[in-house]
Amino acid sequence: MIKSLRGMNDILSEDYERFTYFIDTATDVAQKYGFHFIETPLLEETALFKRSVGESSDIVGKEMYQFIDKGENDVCLRPEGTAGVVRAFIQKKLDKAGGIHRFFYHGPMFRYERPQKGRLREFHQFGVESFGVESVYEDATMIMMVSDILKRCGIGYRLQLNSLGDQNCMPEYRDNLVSFIESVEDEICEDCKRRKSTNPIRVLDCKNEKCQSLYANAPKLINALCDGCQSDFDKLKKVLDDNNIAYEIDRNLVRGLDYYSKTAFEFVSDNIGSQSAIAGGGRYDRLVEFLDGRPTPAVGFAMGIERLLELIEMPQHSREGYYLGAMDDEAVDLIVSLTHQKRQSDKAVCDFKAKNLKNHLKGADKINARYCCVIGTNEMRDGTIWVKDLQNKTEETIKRVDF
Repeated sequence: MIKSLRGMNDILSEDYERFTYFIDTATDVAQKYGFHFIETPLLEETALFKRSVGESSDIVGKEMYQFIDKGENDVCLRPEGTAGVVRAFIQKKLDKAGGIHRFFYHGPMFRYERPQKGRLREFHQFGVESFGVESVYEDATMIMMVSDILKRCGIGYRLQLNSLGDQNCMPEYRDNLVSFIESVEDEICEDCKRRKSTNPIRVLDCKNEKCQSLYANAPKLINALCDGCQSDFDKLKKVLDDNNIAYEIDRNLVRGLDYYSKTAFEFVSDNIGSQSAIAGGGRYDRLVEFLDGRPTPAVGFAMGIERLLELIEMPQHSREGYYLGAMDDEAVDLIVSLTHQKRQSDKAVCDFKAKNLKNHLKGADKINARYCCVIGTNEMRDGTIWVKDLQNKTEETIKRVDF
């Protein structure tokens, strides 16, 4: 028997209902915030992610589905959504047009890593990207949007904040951090040794427990921010306070991708095991420029949908639509025609087999139909159809012309 590839799951039944409910809810929230849908290709040039995500990231170093296609192009399945949206933003010359551009997207991403609960090789993200707004109010807007989506889905969270500084305060901090790393270099893991020379701030994101214990004494960027970054961070906290959004300061929080600066945030859940992050994002004012576009301030976030599925509180669905069934073989053709007519205005499902009334009622109940509609010998003769309202527990026989 042929099975799905490891780490690539089918989405069926209840999971599909939760999946689509989340997409619909997140889309509704994003549109209320004035964002517009964008779709980018699943397949991109590998260079896009090497330049944007960064050579030092685990995504580029270990996890990309990368290959040479038949045209000798070096391509990969997208491992995250931001780089593709930025590429589209530049390719469509929106960076040169100026103004404010706000997008949301959802779809599959691919990373070759060890599958575990909440982490798959093919997974789905909902993301938002905003271009052209330098104000920290836009950072707060991103956080508010995530909060609104999670609240609408009944998902509890803790919000963690940090500031990654900018080109004014990062160089001096980087030098201080490298000096600290060198003082404990004999005790840290190989990944951290590699990151020391590529992107040293990423060592703070190491999941190795021994490394984390060592980095507890590392210098903190939040204590070395320049006046501009400190002012922005203080303003962000005030806006969140004013809008009753609780947060924690995590001085070791860094985003897993190289393009972030200033605001960094993560929403975490205590209900999904070790993979506690359910959403994350921040500001990336230099990424458009890194990809050869005109310098453009930008901020965004992404949410891993699979991690959220079991946390979603689904609304109670009332019964809807029609179930139509025949009690005699002679009535099956008529039932099919009536179902086709009913579908022009309502949800309608029919059973192609003649059954007794009890089994038709079971069938209607199984699909949560509001109405069970049945035609038997008497109804065929009289030009009628028997209808039971399964929600109000009433029944009647009506003329088919009035159905």
